[in-house]
Amino acid sequence: MEGGAPDVSRWVVIYPIYINSKKTVAEGRRIAISNACENPTCLEIADCCSFLKLPCAIELDKAYSRDFMQVGRVRVQLKRLDGSLSNPAIPSRKVLLLKVAELVPKHHGRTKKQEPSASGSGSNAATGKSGKGGRKKK
Repeated sequence: MEGGAPDVSRWVVIYPIYINSKKTVAEGRRIAISNACENPTCLEIADCCSFLKLPCAIELDKAYSRDFMQVGRVRVQLKRLDGSLSNPAIPSRKVLLLKVAELVPKHHGRTKKQEPSASGSGSNAATGKSGKGGRKKK
């Protein structure tokens, strides 16, 4: 491909299921539960790859073959065309999965999402309503 977008067909594919701690090995998880993170998204994975200085491309129109409801995947360039590593600290797919799974829980979007939901659950209990809310007896 001359001058245009890079040829991503030779890049490594990461589906979010590969690092999801909620999935089993049979469902597609590729790393140990102790290293995996909970429900990662394609955007979080792509941000982590960018943080690791690895070229990546998000493909939102692709689905995981074992579970077609899991939509999206990320392609990552581990090796350049000349065979050299894009990031010498990440020599293999397995190391990449472990590094990304380590970074996803620290993702800035993830930490912002969790704070309001934790404080919001306490305010629902303080609305003043009590009881079962059924029909009153005569």
